[in-house]
Amino acid sequence: MHLTDITMFWGPASGGVRRYILAKRAYCASHSGLQHSLLVPGATATNTMDGVLSTYTRPALELIGGKGYRFPLRLQPWIDTLKEIRPDVIEAGDPYRLAWAAVRAARELDVPVIGFFHSDLSRMTALRFGSWTREPVRRYIHHLYGHYDWVFAPSQIMAERLRELGLPKVTVQPLGVDTVIFTPERRSMLVRRELGIPAEARVLVYAGRNAIEKNLSTLFETVRRLGAPYHLLLIGPDMPRVADIPMTIVDYVADTEVLAGLLASSDALVHAGDQETFGLVIAEGMAAGLAVIGINSSAVPELVDDSVGALAEPGSIDSFVAAVESVFARDHVALGRAARARVVRHFGWTARFGQMFGKLTQLQRQGVIEERPLELLR
Repeated sequence: MHLTDITMFWGPASGGVRRYILAKRAYCASHSGLQHSLLVPGATATNTMDGVLSTYTRPALELIGGKGYRFPLRLQPWIDTLKEIRPDVIEAGDPYRLAWAAVRAARELDVPVIGFFHSDLSRMTALRFGSWTREPVRRYIHHLYGHYDWVFAPSQIMAERLRELGLPKVTVQPLGVDTVIFTPERRSMLVRRELGIPAEARVLVYAGRNAIEKNLSTLFETVRRLGAPYHLLLIGPDMPRVADIPMTIVDYVADTEVLAGLLASSDALVHAGDQETFGLVIAEGMAAGLAVIGINSSAVPELVDDSVGALAEPGSIDSFVAAVESVFARDHVALGRAARARVVRHFGWTARFGQMFGKLTQLQRQGVIEERPLELLR
C-alpha cells in the first residue's frame, strides 16, 4: 500500500500531528509492502526520495504571526502533485484548503480518501471568535467530511461528535506513543541541573503550544497558589514568562529524544487544555512515567483517571490546585508507573499503525471499515 499524507499542520514548530506522521513514516520504512509520501507546504517546490519514503513541498504563503505555518492559495498544483504521486490511499490531516485538494485528487485517481479529525474546528473557532461561529462551522464540517470515504477520529468522544453531525462513516483510531523513546529511563537530575531547577523542586511540566485553548493561565495561578517546592517547566515556542512564580522555559524541541528526557526528568505532567481531540503529549508524558493532572473534558478522560493521576473540573483553578495536591499526597511515582503501564498496554505505535493499515486495507478492498469496540483502558 502506498499512503500519502497531505496537511497544512506542518511547520518548524509543529507538534502532535508532525510526530504522528513521522512515526507513521518510520513504521512504513520498517514494514515490507508499505510506501509513504508526504505532501506539505513549504517556501519552494521540492521532491525528496528516501527508499519507500518521499517528501514533496509546494510553495505556500507564510502566515503572518502563524509561527511558520503556510497557507496555499491555489489548489491545482496540489491536486496535480497528488495525481503525479499516484497513491493507493490519501489521508487529509487538516480541515482547510488542502482537505479539498485531497478530495478532488482522490476522485480523479479513483482511490479512497480519508480525513483524520485532528482538530475540533467548531469548538476552536467558538473559543476564538464567539459562539455564533459554532453552527456555521458545524455545517462546514458536515459538508467537508461528508466528501471523504471514511473519517478517522482519535478518540471516542470525537467520533461521537462527528456522528452527531450526521457523519456515519467514522471509526476511532487513537494515536500512539513511541514507548522506547518516551521512557522513565531517560530521567536525569543532570537535565534539571542544566536547566537551573533546584534538586528539591517538584517539577510540573507542560509541553505544547501557547494557545488560548491550552489555558496556560490556569497553570500559572496553580503554581502561584501551591508555592514551594513546585516549579513549572514550559516546553514550546513563544511561551509567556511570569515573574512571580518559579518557572523555566525551554523553546520548541524538535528532537523527540530531548523532549522525552525533559518529560522523564519532571515529576508530573500538567495540562489545563479542555479542547483535546486525543492528547498526544499527555500519552507521551505517561509513557515517560509521569502522573498526569488534566481537565475532565474532551478526550482527556479517555487517557487519565485517578489510577494514573487526577482530573480537575473545567474552568476551576481551585479544582486544578486540589488535583495537583491529591497526586502528590498519594504516591506520584507509583501513579507514574501505572501511567506508563497503561500506555505500553494500549498505545504503542506499532499496534496502532497495525490497526490503521488493517482498516485502510478494508476500505481499499471492501469500501467500508468494520468498526470494532475498543478495549477498555484498565
